[in-house]
Amino acid sequence: MKHHVIHPGTYFLVFFTLLILTGVTTVVGFYDLGRWNTVVALAIAVCKATLVVLFFMHLRYSSALPRLVMLGGLFWLALLIGLTLVDNLTRVWDSNPRGWETTSSSVQRP
Repeated sequence: MKHHVIHPGTYFLVFFTLLILTGVTTVVGFYDLGRWNTVVALAIAVCKATLVVLFFMHLRYSSALPRLVMLGGLFWLALLIGLTLVDNLTRVWDSNPRGWETTSSSVQRP
């Protein structure tokens, strides 16, 4: 089996990029971005995960089968998250359902 040899400088570059992205994650965590907090945090996490998978797990230089397995896993994850979101978004959220609390008009006074 033929292996691709990666220069150690590439590993150091990826490592320092991961350190910088971790620092960016920490700095962004101190700012209130409103609704964008989760989006920014997930975008940085996806960048870091992509670097780890491509270089440290050698997916960049691998054959088609490991890439297909990775794509299948990502598809399965997207399917599960999508079905969870569909279930969550189609529910009716009643802030004060009847029967959980008694109101003052339903309490009988002597």
